[in-house]
Amino acid sequence: MSKTRIAPSILAADFGNLQRDVEMVNHSEADWFHLDVMDGVFVPNISYGMPIIKTIAKHATKTLDAHLMIVDPDRYIKTFADLGMDYLTVHFEACNHLHRTIQAIKNEGMKAGVALNPHTNVMQLEDTIQDIDLALVMSVNPGFGGQSFIENTYSKVEKLKEMILRKNSSAMIQVDGGVTNKNAKKLVEAGADVLVAGSYVFKSPNPDNTIKDLKNLLK
Repeated sequence: MSKTRIAPSILAADFGNLQRDVEMVNHSEADWFHLDVMDGVFVPNISYGMPIIKTIAKHATKTLDAHLMIVDPDRYIKTFADLGMDYLTVHFEACNHLHRTIQAIKNEGMKAGVALNPHTNVMQLEDTIQDIDLALVMSVNPGFGGQSFIENTYSKVEKLKEMILRKNSSAMIQVDGGVTNKNAKKLVEAGADVLVAGSYVFKSPNPDNTIKDLKNLLK
């Protein structure tokens, strides 16, 4: 279980002290930076754009994992590669030609992720799971931080894990939304490899300790 990666979501950081919060993640036991990019069209909110991502990338010393909650993500694949992203995740619901998008991400030297909204059945990934590096199960409706966890997520993760094993895929499973010390262990037992935690980390009195506690819980 100790291989579980923790990816604090920078969406919940203090943007007035962005460098401080990025340095905190650098020095913490967290494994990845999770960057939520929203366009106000695919989801009813706008997060941050390229200049902010560039700043985060400049100071970050860990894996950069961008989650695009945007329409027509193909337009920006090269831009995110140039910004130094390691993982680029697009939404199944936003891609007309998913296989082509996955290939385009890989051709830019990044690992390809595909995210599923809470209402999307994991079986939709059956034809592409062997090409995917990261399958992201949204455990809240995308677009806002601080929402409560959708309980059906556990069974979605289990079904996805089953499919990954059956198809002999090396895809990791990431869960994003409402992750806390109350559900982290159960998610990992269901098959999750990467847990994204935003508000739970950054709104806590001591984010560094919160990350450490989460890691200890999963050892």
